[in-house]
Amino acid sequence: MLWDYEPEYVIDDNYDSGVFWYDNGKKAIPLADGKTELPQEVKFEPIQGEQQSIFDEPTEQEVEIPDETYDDELIDVAKPKKEKRLTLRDIFNELHKYAINLPKKERNEFYRDNLLPFFPDEEQMQTFIQQNLDRKKRNLIVRRVRMVRKANLADFNYFCTFTYSDKLHDEASFKKHLKYTFANLCKRKGWKYMGVWERSPEKQRLHFHGLFQIPDGQMVGEVVEVKDYSVRLKCVQISHQNTYFNERFGRSDFDKIISKRGLGQALEYLMKYLEKTGDKIVYSKGLPQYFVTDIAEDDVATRIGLDDRKLLLFDNFACYNKQQYVGTVSKDTIQKLPTSN
Repeated sequence: MLWDYEPEYVIDDNYDSGVFWYDNGKKAIPLADGKTELPQEVKFEPIQGEQQSIFDEPTEQEVEIPDETYDDELIDVAKPKKEKRLTLRDIFNELHKYAINLPKKERNEFYRDNLLPFFPDEEQMQTFIQQNLDRKKRNLIVRRVRMVRKANLADFNYFCTFTYSDKLHDEASFKKHLKYTFANLCKRKGWKYMGVWERSPEKQRLHFHGLFQIPDGQMVGEVVEVKDYSVRLKCVQISHQNTYFNERFGRSDFDKIISKRGLGQALEYLMKYLEKTGDKIVYSKGLPQYFVTDIAEDDVATRIGLDDRKLLLFDNFACYNKQQYVGTVSKDTIQKLPTSN
Protein backbone atom coordinates (compact mmCIF):
# COMPACT_ATOMS: atom_id res chain seq x y z
CA MET A 1 0.00 0.00 0.00
CA LEU A 2 1.03 3.64 -0.37
CA TRP A 3 1.84 5.48 2.82
CA ASP A 4 0.14 8.87 2.56
CA TYR A 5 1.41 10.22 5.87
CA GLU A 6 4.90 10.86 7.13
CA PRO A 7 5.62 12.54 10.47
CA GLU A 8 7.31 15.90 10.58
CA TYR A 9 9.78 16.60 13.35
CA VAL A 10 11.51 19.94 13.98
CA ILE A 11 14.77 19.83 15.87
CA ASP A 12 15.31 22.33 18.65
CA ASP A 13 18.63 24.09 19.36
CA ASN A 14 19.71 21.22 21.59
CA TYR A 15 19.99 18.73 18.73
CA ASP A 16 23.25 17.16 19.93
CA SER A 17 21.68 16.26 23.27
CA GLY A 18 20.23 13.04 21.85
CA VAL A 19 16.67 13.88 22.88
CA PHE A 20 14.10 12.41 20.51
CA TRP A 21 10.38 12.59 21.05
CA TYR A 22 8.07 10.06 19.53
CA ASP A 23 4.56 8.61 19.94
CA ASN A 24 3.17 12.16 19.85
CA GLY A 25 5.55 13.28 22.58
CA LYS A 26 4.37 10.84 25.25
CA LYS A 27 7.77 9.22 25.65
CA ALA A 28 11.39 10.19 25.12
CA ILE A 29 14.58 8.25 24.65
CA PRO A 30 16.61 8.69 27.86
CA LEU A 31 19.66 10.91 27.65
CA ALA A 32 23.04 9.38 28.37
CA ASP A 33 23.88 11.80 31.16
CA GLY A 34 20.31 12.25 32.41
CA LYS A 35 20.91 15.95 33.05
CA THR A 36 19.65 17.79 29.99
CA GLU A 37 16.17 19.22 30.33
CA LEU A 38 13.66 17.47 28.08
CA PRO A 39 11.97 19.57 25.40
CA GLN A 40 8.27 20.27 25.15
CA GLU A 41 5.92 17.96 23.36
CA VAL A 42 6.45 17.80 19.60
CA LYS A 43 3.48 17.38 17.30
CA PHE A 44 3.67 15.34 14.12
CA GLU A 45 2.03 16.83 11.07
CA PRO A 46 1.55 15.37 7.62
CA ILE A 47 4.04 16.34 4.93
CA GLN A 48 2.56 17.42 1.64
CA GLY A 49 4.15 15.90 -1.45
CA GLU A 50 4.77 12.67 -3.25
CA GLN A 51 3.53 9.51 -1.59
CA GLN A 52 6.00 6.79 -0.81
CA SER A 53 5.45 3.09 -0.29
CA ILE A 54 6.86 1.84 2.98
CA PHE A 55 7.17 -1.70 1.66
CA ASP A 56 8.82 -1.23 -1.73
CA GLU A 57 12.50 -2.14 -1.78
CA PRO A 58 14.59 1.05 -2.00
CA THR A 59 16.17 1.84 -5.33
CA GLU A 60 19.92 2.00 -5.71
CA GLN A 61 19.80 5.75 -5.08
CA GLU A 62 17.71 5.29 -1.92
CA VAL A 63 19.83 2.61 -0.24
CA GLU A 64 21.51 4.05 2.83
CA ILE A 65 25.11 3.41 1.87
CA PRO A 66 27.16 4.87 4.72
CA ASP A 67 28.71 8.06 3.40
CA GLU A 68 31.98 9.16 4.91
CA THR A 69 31.69 11.72 7.66
CA TYR A 70 34.41 14.33 7.32
CA ASP A 71 35.38 16.29 10.40
CA ASP A 72 38.46 18.08 9.03
CA GLU A 73 36.68 21.12 7.68
CA LEU A 74 36.53 24.31 9.73
CA ILE A 75 33.09 24.79 11.24
CA ASP A 76 31.19 28.06 11.01
CA VAL A 77 29.87 28.17 14.57
CA ALA A 78 27.77 31.23 13.80
CA LYS A 79 25.80 29.47 11.07
CA PRO A 80 22.23 28.86 12.28
CA LYS A 81 21.02 25.27 12.50
CA LYS A 82 18.45 24.21 9.95
CA GLU A 83 15.21 22.51 10.77
CA LYS A 84 15.15 18.86 9.84
CA ARG A 85 12.22 16.82 8.66
CA LEU A 86 12.27 13.14 9.58
CA THR A 87 10.83 10.30 7.52
CA LEU A 88 9.77 6.93 8.92
CA ARG A 89 13.23 5.61 8.13
CA ASP A 90 14.81 8.47 10.09
CA ILE A 91 12.55 7.71 13.03
CA PHE A 92 13.57 4.06 12.92
CA ASN A 93 17.24 5.10 12.85
CA GLU A 94 16.79 7.22 15.97
CA LEU A 95 14.94 4.44 17.79
CA HIS A 96 17.60 1.94 16.72
CA LYS A 97 20.37 3.95 18.41
CA TYR A 98 18.71 3.32 21.75
CA ALA A 99 17.26 -0.15 21.10
CA ILE A 100 20.50 -1.70 19.86
CA ASN A 101 21.75 -2.22 23.43
CA LEU A 102 18.48 -3.62 24.79
CA PRO A 103 17.86 -7.35 25.31
CA LYS A 104 16.07 -8.93 22.33
CA LYS A 105 12.64 -9.14 23.98
CA GLU A 106 12.75 -5.57 25.28
CA ARG A 107 14.09 -4.36 21.94
CA ASN A 108 11.16 -5.89 20.04
CA GLU A 109 8.67 -4.39 22.49
CA PHE A 110 10.39 -1.02 22.20
CA TYR A 111 10.05 -1.00 18.41
CA ARG A 112 6.43 -2.12 18.62
CA ASP A 113 5.35 0.45 21.20
CA ASN A 114 6.85 3.35 19.32
CA LEU A 115 6.21 2.46 15.68
CA LEU A 116 2.75 0.91 15.80
CA PRO A 117 0.96 4.31 15.88
CA PHE A 118 2.30 4.97 12.36
CA PHE A 119 0.85 1.76 10.82
CA PRO A 120 -2.66 0.46 10.14
CA ASP A 121 -1.83 -2.96 11.63
CA GLU A 122 0.97 -4.88 13.37
CA GLU A 123 1.81 -7.10 10.38
CA GLN A 124 2.74 -4.14 8.20
CA MET A 125 4.74 -2.63 11.06
CA GLN A 126 6.70 -5.89 11.53
CA THR A 127 7.47 -5.97 7.80
CA PHE A 128 8.81 -2.43 8.01
CA ILE A 129 10.94 -3.26 11.08
CA GLN A 130 12.46 -6.37 9.48
CA GLN A 131 13.29 -4.51 6.26
CA ASN A 132 15.10 -1.84 8.23
CA LEU A 133 16.97 -4.32 10.43
CA ASP A 134 18.18 -6.04 7.25
CA ARG A 135 19.24 -2.66 5.91
CA LYS A 136 21.20 -1.94 9.10
CA LYS A 137 22.95 -5.30 8.82
CA ARG A 138 23.95 -4.69 5.19
CA ASN A 139 25.20 -1.20 6.02
CA LEU A 140 27.31 -2.54 8.88
CA ILE A 141 29.05 -4.94 6.50
CA VAL A 142 29.71 -2.10 4.04
CA ARG A 143 31.15 0.08 6.82
CA ARG A 144 33.47 -2.68 8.01
CA VAL A 145 34.78 -3.33 4.51
CA ARG A 146 35.28 0.38 3.82
CA MET A 147 37.10 0.90 7.12
CA VAL A 148 39.54 -1.98 6.53
CA ARG A 149 40.27 -0.87 2.97
CA LYS A 150 41.04 2.67 4.05
CA ALA A 151 43.18 1.53 6.98
CA ASN A 152 45.28 -0.80 4.82
CA LEU A 153 46.04 1.98 2.33
CA ALA A 154 46.86 4.54 5.02
CA ASP A 155 50.02 4.73 7.09
CA PHE A 156 48.54 5.03 10.59
CA ASN A 157 51.21 5.24 13.26
CA TYR A 158 49.22 6.13 16.43
CA PHE A 159 46.08 4.90 18.16
CA CYS A 160 44.82 7.80 20.27
CA THR A 161 42.14 8.43 22.88
CA PHE A 162 40.95 11.88 23.96
CA THR A 163 38.91 12.59 27.10
CA TYR A 164 37.83 15.94 28.49
CA SER A 165 38.19 17.43 31.96
CA ASP A 166 35.18 19.14 33.58
CA LYS A 167 37.49 22.02 34.46
CA LEU A 168 38.10 22.74 30.76
CA HIS A 169 34.99 21.65 28.87
CA ASP A 170 31.52 20.30 28.95
CA GLU A 171 30.52 17.59 26.47
CA ALA A 172 29.36 19.97 23.73
CA SER A 173 32.41 22.25 23.84
CA PHE A 174 34.77 19.25 24.03
CA LYS A 175 33.35 17.76 20.84
CA LYS A 176 33.29 21.08 18.98
CA HIS A 177 36.81 22.17 19.92
CA LEU A 178 38.38 18.74 19.38
CA LYS A 179 36.89 18.59 15.88
CA TYR A 180 38.19 22.11 15.22
CA THR A 181 41.66 21.11 16.44
CA PHE A 182 41.69 18.05 14.18
CA ALA A 183 40.64 20.25 11.25
CA ASN A 184 43.59 22.58 11.81
CA LEU A 185 46.07 19.73 12.21
CA CYS A 186 44.86 18.04 9.03
CA LYS A 187 45.12 21.29 7.07
CA ARG A 188 48.40 22.63 8.49
CA LYS A 189 50.30 19.53 9.62
CA GLY A 190 49.10 16.90 7.15
CA TRP A 191 47.45 14.68 9.77
CA LYS A 192 44.91 12.05 8.70
CA TYR A 193 42.65 9.99 10.90
CA MET A 194 39.65 7.74 11.29
CA GLY A 195 37.82 7.14 14.55
CA VAL A 196 34.66 7.00 16.64
CA TRP A 197 32.95 8.98 19.39
CA GLU A 198 32.24 6.64 22.28
CA ARG A 199 30.79 6.74 25.78
CA SER A 200 32.35 4.88 28.68
CA PRO A 201 30.16 1.98 29.91
CA GLU A 202 29.89 3.10 33.56
CA LYS A 203 29.84 6.91 33.53
CA GLN A 204 28.68 7.38 29.91
CA ARG A 205 31.42 9.97 29.47
CA LEU A 206 32.13 10.98 25.89
CA HIS A 207 35.59 10.41 24.44
CA PHE A 208 37.15 9.87 21.02
CA HIS A 209 39.14 6.86 19.78
CA GLY A 210 41.04 7.14 16.54
CA LEU A 211 43.78 5.86 14.28
CA PHE A 212 46.08 8.72 13.28
CA GLN A 213 48.64 9.19 10.54
CA ILE A 214 51.06 11.83 11.84
CA PRO A 215 53.91 12.66 9.41
CA ASP A 216 57.48 12.83 10.71
CA GLY A 217 58.18 16.17 12.37
CA GLN A 218 54.50 17.17 12.48
CA MET A 219 53.65 16.12 16.05
CA VAL A 220 52.31 18.93 18.22
CA GLY A 221 53.27 19.17 21.87
CA GLU A 222 55.35 16.41 23.42
CA VAL A 223 54.44 12.76 24.00
CA VAL A 224 55.53 11.96 27.57
CA GLU A 225 55.45 8.80 29.67
CA VAL A 226 53.08 9.07 32.62
CA LYS A 227 52.52 6.68 35.53
CA ASP A 228 49.05 6.78 37.02
CA TYR A 229 46.59 4.54 38.83
CA SER A 230 43.85 2.89 36.80
CA VAL A 231 40.60 2.63 38.76
CA ARG A 232 39.22 0.17 36.21
CA LEU A 233 42.29 -2.12 36.20
CA LYS A 234 43.08 -1.42 39.88
CA CYS A 235 46.81 -1.05 39.28
CA VAL A 236 49.49 1.46 38.33
CA GLN A 237 49.91 1.71 34.58
CA ILE A 238 52.24 3.51 32.19
CA SER A 239 50.65 5.64 29.49
CA HIS A 240 51.97 7.97 26.80
CA GLN A 241 50.18 11.30 26.85
CA ASN A 242 50.42 14.41 24.70
CA THR A 243 51.05 17.71 26.50
CA TYR A 244 49.33 19.79 23.79
CA PHE A 245 46.02 17.92 24.09
CA ASN A 246 46.24 17.50 27.87
CA GLU A 247 46.51 21.25 28.37
CA ARG A 248 43.56 21.99 26.09
CA PHE A 249 41.19 19.10 26.81
CA GLY A 250 42.16 17.04 29.86
CA ARG A 251 43.56 13.61 28.99
CA SER A 252 45.09 12.04 25.89
CA ASP A 253 46.67 8.66 25.19
CA PHE A 254 49.03 8.19 22.23
CA ASP A 255 49.89 4.53 21.64
CA LYS A 256 52.47 3.94 18.92
CA ILE A 257 51.50 1.44 16.20
CA ILE A 258 54.63 -0.46 15.27
CA SER A 259 53.30 -3.50 13.43
CA LYS A 260 50.44 -4.86 11.33
CA ARG A 261 49.30 -6.73 14.42
CA GLY A 262 48.93 -3.48 16.34
CA LEU A 263 46.91 -1.99 13.49
CA GLY A 264 44.73 -5.10 13.41
CA GLN A 265 44.01 -4.87 17.14
CA ALA A 266 43.02 -1.21 16.80
CA LEU A 267 40.72 -2.01 13.87
CA GLU A 268 39.18 -4.86 15.85
CA TYR A 269 38.33 -2.43 18.65
CA LEU A 270 36.71 0.03 16.25
CA MET A 271 34.74 -2.78 14.58
CA LYS A 272 33.48 -3.95 17.96
CA TYR A 273 32.24 -0.43 18.64
CA LEU A 274 30.49 -0.30 15.26
CA GLU A 275 28.61 -3.52 16.02
CA LYS A 276 27.69 -2.31 19.49
CA THR A 277 26.31 1.09 18.52
CA GLY A 278 25.68 1.07 14.78
CA ASP A 279 27.30 4.52 14.50
CA LYS A 280 29.45 5.64 11.60
CA ILE A 281 33.21 5.97 11.49
CA VAL A 282 34.49 9.55 11.24
CA TYR A 283 37.09 10.03 8.49
CA SER A 284 39.40 12.87 7.59
CA LYS A 285 39.73 13.66 3.91
CA GLY A 286 42.44 11.99 1.86
CA LEU A 287 41.85 8.39 2.96
CA PRO A 288 41.05 6.45 -0.23
CA GLN A 289 39.57 2.96 -0.48
CA TYR A 290 41.34 1.91 -3.68
CA PHE A 291 44.42 2.53 -5.75
CA VAL A 292 44.05 2.44 -9.54
CA THR A 293 46.43 0.41 -11.69
CA ASP A 294 46.62 -1.54 -14.92
CA ILE A 295 47.41 -5.24 -14.55
CA ALA A 296 49.34 -7.58 -16.85
CA GLU A 297 47.58 -10.81 -17.79
CA ASP A 298 50.49 -12.85 -16.41
CA ASP A 299 49.82 -11.46 -12.90
CA VAL A 300 46.25 -12.81 -12.79
CA ALA A 301 46.06 -16.07 -10.86
CA THR A 302 42.36 -16.67 -11.60
CA ARG A 303 38.98 -14.98 -11.89
CA ILE A 304 36.59 -15.14 -8.95
CA GLY A 305 33.30 -13.70 -7.70
CA LEU A 306 29.94 -13.27 -9.37
CA ASP A 307 30.28 -13.88 -13.12
CA ASP A 308 34.08 -13.98 -12.64
CA ARG A 309 34.15 -10.20 -12.43
CA LYS A 310 36.98 -10.08 -9.86
CA LEU A 311 40.64 -10.93 -10.36
CA LEU A 312 42.77 -12.86 -7.89
CA LEU A 313 46.33 -11.53 -8.31
CA PHE A 314 49.71 -12.91 -7.34
CA ASP A 315 51.31 -11.24 -4.31
CA ASN A 316 54.06 -9.56 -6.34
CA PHE A 317 51.97 -8.21 -9.23
CA ALA A 318 53.31 -5.32 -11.30
CA CYS A 319 51.53 -1.96 -11.38
CA TYR A 320 51.13 0.22 -14.47
CA ASN A 321 49.80 3.75 -14.91
CA LYS A 322 48.77 4.71 -18.44
CA GLN A 323 50.75 1.74 -19.79
CA GLN A 324 53.88 2.94 -17.97
CA TYR A 325 55.47 0.53 -15.50
CA VAL A 326 55.44 1.99 -11.96
CA GLY A 327 56.79 -0.92 -9.91
CA THR A 328 55.94 -4.09 -8.03
CA VAL A 329 53.09 -3.54 -5.62
CA SER A 330 54.29 -1.95 -2.37
CA LYS A 331 53.55 1.12 -0.23
CA ASP A 332 56.00 3.21 -2.22
CA THR A 333 54.49 2.07 -5.52
CA ILE A 334 50.92 2.70 -4.34
CA GLN A 335 51.80 6.29 -3.37
CA LYS A 336 52.71 6.93 -7.05
CA LEU A 337 49.37 5.63 -8.34
CA PRO A 338 46.01 7.42 -8.56
CA THR A 339 43.48 6.58 -5.84
CA SER A 340 39.72 6.42 -5.59
CA ASN A 341 36.84 6.00 -3.15
